[in-house]
Amino acid sequence: MRNHKLFSERTMLWVTLVNVVVIFLQGYGLDNGMMSAIDIVCTLLFVLEMMSKQRRMGLHNYWHDGWNVLDGVVTIVTLPSLLVYLLPPTGGLKVLVVLRALRVFKAFRAARHFPNIGEIWGGFKLALRQSAGFLVGYLIVIVVVALFNSTLFAKAAPDYFDTPLNAVYAMFQMFTVEGWYEIPNAVVGNMSPVWTHVVRLYFCLLLIGGGIIGMSLINSIFVDALAADNNDDVKAQLATMQQQADENQRRLEAQIEELTQLVKRLQQ
Repeated sequence: MRNHKLFSERTMLWVTLVNVVVIFLQGYGLDNGMMSAIDIVCTLLFVLEMMSKQRRMGLHNYWHDGWNVLDGVVTIVTLPSLLVYLLPPTGGLKVLVVLRALRVFKAFRAARHFPNIGEIWGGFKLALRQSAGFLVGYLIVIVVVALFNSTLFAKAAPDYFDTPLNAVYAMFQMFTVEGWYEIPNAVVGNMSPVWTHVVRLYFCLLLIGGGIIGMSLINSIFVDALAADNNDDVKAQLATMQQQADENQRRLEAQIEELTQLVKRLQQ
């Protein structure tokens, strides 16, 4: 029980926030002995927390909880960064310092306390599954268009279309309406006026079809699927209310019929 209180959610959240602040300050060159000591203590606390949870919950149950998987993976992946403090500094070991930045993801553990986070995450996964087919189709269109453009414009604009991968990236850049005009301007650099207008018209059509219409469809499909679960609940509630209203109407009609018959008997 004592270990459970030591590694409570609130305590470990504060430890995570302190570690994030330390990593932030170390990025500005404030990497003195105190900062290093705090970083080491936070790392050891993360390891002890993981071991304590695994002992209390069991190894199987621990790794079948999504939040624990996030904490555990980040803790294990960033653990080699302690070698920076134990071994002489070398160019290879300095790369491990980058791993400490991954501990920022541990701050996401606070999200589990958000209201209805389970329903929100469930709706997100449902929306992702329902829109997966359209997303795959959209990616296929991007790849096909990119290969076509790579064949046509590899020599005219090698910075964008010299390889299929660069062409795919250029199409992503264009379909997200990010500096889209730079691509056709690079392509038409040495072309005749007629071909310049043709190529610019071609890229404008690509922008309208893939960027404006395509991205709008993706957003609408995803948002509609994300709200579908709530819509189903509302529809179920409306159906229940309709059934109750119909039942009450039938009862009211039956009571009116009984009162009508009673009035007729009294008049007789």
